[in-house]
Amino acid sequence: MESMVVKTIEQRKNFWRDRPTLVTGCTGILGSWLTKTLVDLGADVVGLIRDWIPQSELVRSGTVERIKTVCGDIRDSDVMNRLFSEYEVDSCFHLAAQTIVGIANRMPVSTLETNIQGTWTVLEAARQWGASKRIIVASSDKAYGDHKVLPYDETAPLQGQHPYDVSKSCADLIALSYAHTYGLPIAVTRCGNLYGGGDLNWNRIVPGTMRAVLRGERPIIRSDGSPRRDYVYVLDIVDAYLTLAEAMLNGEHSGEAFNFGLDQPKSALEMVKEIIALSPELAIEPVVLGNASNEIQDQYLNSDKAHRLLGWQAQHTLAEGLSETMNWYSQHIGLLEA
Repeated sequence: MESMVVKTIEQRKNFWRDRPTLVTGCTGILGSWLTKTLVDLGADVVGLIRDWIPQSELVRSGTVERIKTVCGDIRDSDVMNRLFSEYEVDSCFHLAAQTIVGIANRMPVSTLETNIQGTWTVLEAARQWGASKRIIVASSDKAYGDHKVLPYDETAPLQGQHPYDVSKSCADLIALSYAHTYGLPIAVTRCGNLYGGGDLNWNRIVPGTMRAVLRGERPIIRSDGSPRRDYVYVLDIVDAYLTLAEAMLNGEHSGEAFNFGLDQPKSALEMVKEIIALSPELAIEPVVLGNASNEIQDQYLNSDKAHRLLGWQAQHTLAEGLSETMNWYSQHIGLLEA
């Protein structure tokens, strides 16, 4: 099994069938869709859950009933050590994090503890278990910090300055240090801004705007509308994670980082207008507050390394991804608010 090259859906199923796989952060937007996909592929999935979130796509879709669940915090070394050894984790996707910039600005200590201490606790448990064949650690394009030269490629230094960015820079470096120092099979992902159905963080631009227009309300832009980001559909990132994991054969790509994005940056105002164009409220205008603080003006990625070495490419255009996402919120937003 470990020598195969995954090219087709049947080969992908053969690769993941019965493979003991841990997903931390499985109730989040990426965790929910990744877990569902892994279960559909036949993986033996265990999910680490800190808070029970009934509105999560993991719960709503019924995926939570198809996996093993461990309740606990990634900062708890006893929980993590037990989890790796008792469930004999072969593959680990470490996604759990505090991901909201505003919360990080208000409560930096809890963000730093979750994102940094949580990462080293997971990796130390993996080191002590010693039998995992692939560990994917979710970093972020925010780990790069503010650079004058864009887009970022993987050689750009990690120089976060604000609490969330620093937490991702540190976690990223810790992950790579465990790979280089202890020989753990770890690779790091740095993704653009994920969007898709099931994102319940309403202060993010895509879910917040979609909820507003579906209610007939004016969407709010916290910035002046000009900051540019790379937005990428969640199912393309699920494919990216699986593609990278499948490529990590015999230590391949250990100690490496990969950017994953659509490589088509859009301003906040452009994104809101794209969403309005898909909504029933075509004449609605956003409210531009212009009061966002501690956020970088422009951040976007170069994904050439993933294209070249992994053969990965996003399969959804922005219009296609936003259309599928709008359909999800159109069907589910009433249930979420009931």
